[in-house]
Amino acid sequence: MSAAQKRLTQVSGHLAGSGSKIAPTEGDGSSGRAKLLQKNPDDIVVTACLRTAFTKGGKGGFKDTHAADMLVGAFKALIERSNIDPGLVEDIAVGSVLPPGGGATEFRAAALAAGFPVSAAVKSLNRQCSSGLQACVDIANAISAGMIEVGVGAGVESMSLQYGPDAVTEFSELLESHPESKNCKVPMGVLSEKMAKDKGIPRTVQDAFAASSYQKALKAQEAGLFDEEIAPLKVKWENPKTGETEEITVSKDDGVRPGITAESLSKIKPAFAKDGSIHAGNASQISDGAAAVLLMKRSTAERLGQTILGKYVAASVAGVAPLLMGIGPWAAIPKVFEKTGINKDDVDIFEINEAFASQCVWCSNELGLDMNKINPKGGAIAFGHPLGCTGARQVSTLLYELRRRGEKVGVTSMCVGTGMGMAAVWVAE
Repeated sequence: MSAAQKRLTQVSGHLAGSGSKIAPTEGDGSSGRAKLLQKNPDDIVVTACLRTAFTKGGKGGFKDTHAADMLVGAFKALIERSNIDPGLVEDIAVGSVLPPGGGATEFRAAALAAGFPVSAAVKSLNRQCSSGLQACVDIANAISAGMIEVGVGAGVESMSLQYGPDAVTEFSELLESHPESKNCKVPMGVLSEKMAKDKGIPRTVQDAFAASSYQKALKAQEAGLFDEEIAPLKVKWENPKTGETEEITVSKDDGVRPGITAESLSKIKPAFAKDGSIHAGNASQISDGAAAVLLMKRSTAERLGQTILGKYVAASVAGVAPLLMGIGPWAAIPKVFEKTGINKDDVDIFEINEAFASQCVWCSNELGLDMNKINPKGGAIAFGHPLGCTGARQVSTLLYELRRRGEKVGVTSMCVGTGMGMAAVWVAE
């Protein structure tokens, strides 16, 4: 049995209630980290990464902007920022969970409108909340395999225009007849409420974590720490008070709010159960946004004179029980540690998506992570989680913060709807 198979067996045993736990892989941290920091011509590097601001679903700056239009803005900014010849980009992968018409047609059109030539191929993909990360990994793998030389991994979501009752489809009789299959369509808020109760995560802990997210995000925003990663975007916006359409520039996350404390959050009514602990203040915000990442080999970047911001190292995916969707990072992070030979102490920053405070806290505690290393500029609770965009957004948030601090190793991770987790290791330069 391979090490990876043993890891999966451990996961299955825990989920079955055996009582066993997974600890982060305790490899030779110093040698593992040293190996990551080495530079090789075949490294898959990031030469530009950015995102739009994230705005409140249904009422924020992008409420009237289609997903493809946000993507056009992100693509144009990526071309301008990197100064890449668009003709060199061979493939573009776009992650999106609720794309209009399946996304493939609109996203191909968006690439053309942004200035990529007809020679640049485009695909749409959906791995739920990890779609943006999966898009980046797919491009990295295509480069590594020699399929392409230069590509873009991206993510986008307009939850204002696409989110609603149709987000979860009706299942066939066959799917409804299988217990685990049927669980795949349980609303995430409901199953997260159940998980919080089953895992014994009190509301006070959730609210304290959520308040910290808001406070860190506000501090970072006021200090201008998001400015480098955010590409301002001009859009048309209908003023709800006057009904008139205005042209506005969106350059700041509008979900970040001052004055949020654990005490103020404690007064919000539960959203999914009368005696529940999950509410609008300690769960990720419904929001709109786009992000894009330019990837190529180090040798290619050097030949083209591209600035290298960091490199992609490896990624992992893991399945967990659908009703325990939130524990995904707990299953995925040890797997990517095993692939890279590092452990939790080798990591300078963890960007773990805050789908719900309950699941983020549980995963962090179970993995024994230093809370000071998690989401130092806040997370999705404070500024939003445009579903398919988050995985690509985390890359710029992580790399720019690592570089600002003079640190090197980072991990991005998230839980994934229907019961999965994904994680990736990145190194800043």
